[in-house]
Amino acid sequence: MLERAMATPPRSFLSFDFGTRRVGVATGNTLLRRAQPLKTVAAEGDARFAAIGLLIGDWQPDALVVGVPYHPDGAEHENTLRARRFARQLHGRFGLAVHEVDERYTTTEALADGAADADAAAAALILDQYLRSLPAAEPDTDHAAA
Repeated sequence: MLERAMATPPRSFLSFDFGTRRVGVATGNTLLRRAQPLKTVAAEGDARFAAIGLLIGDWQPDALVVGVPYHPDGAEHENTLRARRFARQLHGRFGLAVHEVDERYTTTEALADGAADADAAAAALILDQYLRSLPAAEPDTDHAAA
């Protein structure tokens, strides 16, 4: 008798590079283990969350990832607290799990790479970093029963 070992199904994510005026957005999944920039949301307050809600509705992610900035020495600053508040708001409004990722230098890296939309490219770098931190998926395999 053959048994089929079930691999973990692929999970999809939207990630966010939080800014007070703009939020970069990217998407990715555990199947490809790679993120792609989507867009930058240039809105504040309820309009920002309405635009994000449309993206969540379109992409149907399993979870969200938010980049949280720190000083180079790892110390927190005002934007660290703002990004964490944004992450809590996402969870509260949309009911999805939200994972935080240290996003030091992602915008700088996106600009150095020549990104046309640095905020969305930074969000993709944040998600790539998160995806790399996940354990490798086990493939489906057939096992012969003894």
